[in-house]
Amino acid sequence: MAGISLRTSGNWLMNELGLYSILGSSRDSKLLCLQRFIRLFAYGASTLILALYLSNLGITDARIGLFMSMTLWGDVVISFILTLFADGLGRRRILMLGAALMAASGLVFALSRQYWVLVAAAIFGVISPSGNEIGPFKAIEESTLSQLSPAAIRSDIFAWYVLLGNAGTACGMVTCGWLVQWLQTLDGWTAIPAHRVIFVIYALLGIVKLILAIMLSDRCESEPPQQEYQKVTELNDIEIESLLSRDDDDDITQDQPAPKLNPKPLLPLPKKNYALFPSISPTSRTILLKLSVLFSFDSFASGIASASWITYFFTTKFSLPEGNLGTLFFTTSIIGALSNLVASSISKRIGLLKTMVFTHLPSAIFLALIPLPATAFPAMTFLVLRACTQNMDQAPRQAFLAAAVLPSERTAVMGVVNVVKTLSQSGGPVLTGWLVGMKKFWMAFLIAGALKAGYDLAMLKMFLGYRSREEVEAQLERRGAAA
Repeated sequence: MAGISLRTSGNWLMNELGLYSILGSSRDSKLLCLQRFIRLFAYGASTLILALYLSNLGITDARIGLFMSMTLWGDVVISFILTLFADGLGRRRILMLGAALMAASGLVFALSRQYWVLVAAAIFGVISPSGNEIGPFKAIEESTLSQLSPAAIRSDIFAWYVLLGNAGTACGMVTCGWLVQWLQTLDGWTAIPAHRVIFVIYALLGIVKLILAIMLSDRCESEPPQQEYQKVTELNDIEIESLLSRDDDDDITQDQPAPKLNPKPLLPLPKKNYALFPSISPTSRTILLKLSVLFSFDSFASGIASASWITYFFTTKFSLPEGNLGTLFFTTSIIGALSNLVASSISKRIGLLKTMVFTHLPSAIFLALIPLPATAFPAMTFLVLRACTQNMDQAPRQAFLAAAVLPSERTAVMGVVNVVKTLSQSGGPVLTGWLVGMKKFWMAFLIAGALKAGYDLAMLKMFLGYRSREEVEAQLERRGAAA
């Protein structure tokens, strides 16, 4: 009996953590998650030293902030173009192109000291000033994972996708911190050459990512139409009303008549090779508009308190060396990574939306408290506490977005969302650079915390009781089967 109970408990734990889901996923899904780990390792390593490297080159704080913002502005344009045409040109081709540019960017940072050359390399090679995901990769990978993963396990797959990304950031930061600190103990080594070694590693990781992208199969591409004319089930007015309803009831009442499904023939679908511009349905556009407005506030706050600025804050205020700084951010990133598994389990019980809001709100409060202590330990404590729930909204948010739109719209919708988020985030570093120059660094944390808290409360207000397309269609199918 004890053996059976232990085995049952083990199976329950494996299921709660999503291990069965990720282990049973396709080879392509595993390759995409591995690519994210490699990419975020590179982002974490470069983020830890980016502001310090530019400062050591003699660049002022205001120009460092402008550098980060211009990097994000340029990324908006590149991400918009590449994600817009990704399904038409081929997702794997876009991923391979991005990996090649990433490798080239690392070499430029390792060899050049010119400000505008570095700006161009950061834009085209996707150097992340925040340590988080920027560029076209995320939207393409998330759309592909949504296509490869059944709806029942999609939140688990996204949880592991986010976890591996956070783990990559953590490993990149701690490796970079201690490597830079060790290199500076060698004879003749100063900060700038030590930092340039990190960018050489960044370039090598771009090559590794390129190899992984080449290994992806045809199943990663957008699904072609199965026939020249196809029939789809369109939601009528009653269904659309229930889809966008704020009614808190989880099920359609039994006494309510089932709405009729009206199959309508669509126009001939365009050939895949010419389907460069994706179409987004009116219902999805409504959801996209609401989410874009909300995400823009959260992302602007993230730009104000980006990882590069936080590392710069702890270095300038508390004089933490690179090794200790890397260990600190390794700890926060690992905590953030593990919290995603907890978020996946919570979302199965209280829903995606409530998980997003109730886990993200405490992190906003702790963010605002970071600059208040006069010594390093309390500030580090607030940073660690923030990390406990900072990333728990990411996997539920992506699963929420994937369920809200049609499968054929996901790449374009996620691309638009990422562009909006990056564009909003790009304004933050300029504001922080100005505040740093005014000796009011602490205000950046307070503003960022307040904006993030406002985003959480607005998200809850606008989408409480919302039911996605998949939820509504699943309910209608159950009603039809019961009838």
